Amino acid sequence: MIASARLAGWVAEKHDGQLIKRTDEPYFNHVLAVADKAGQAVQYGYEIGLCHDLLEDTATTGTELLQMLRSLDYSEEAATLITSCVVELTDVFTAQAYPDLAKAVRKNREFIRLGTISATAQTVKYADLIYNLHWVLLYDQKHAFKYLLKKQQLLGELKLGDPQLREEAFTVIRQALINLGVLQKT
Repeated sequence: MIASARLAGWVAEKHDGQLIKRTDEPYFNHVLAVADKAGQAVQYGYEIGLCHDLLEDTATTGTELLQMLRSLDYSEEAATLITSCVVELTDVFTAQAYPDLAKAVRKNREFIRLGTISATAQTVKYADLIYNLHWVLLYDQKHAFKYLLKKQQLLGELKLGDPQLREEAFTVIRQALINLGVLQKT
């Protein structure tokens, strides 16, 4: 079995029992969709996409991820890159880490921080955003308009990643705003 398939199995185990919000779908389907999209755009995008929520949503540590990648025979350079990007994609300004900061302040700091992450991590973030945009349009239309505007603003700051994937994310947002009757079709 190739390393990426073994990694996918390990990630699936880590997310076992978790469901995509408001669905009966395994959460692993989300990370797999992000991995498939990011893997088409950037080297190791598949692996980073698979692992992008591990540190936030499971008890997995960065050290554990790095060790697993090494055990799957990823080169030291690849294992370090994948782990580094996953760390970059993990929220820093959380309520748990910064309980004294207001939610709006934490969100703003996270927004600014994301603008500084690597091009590879930004590319995976684009893939994650595309998936999440579709999810919001299906399952949370009440908050869709506000969410779309926030993500459009975020994409304006994330300029280093794959330009085609970034443009795809902007296109999803524009089309959603047209469908919501907020924008005119040009």
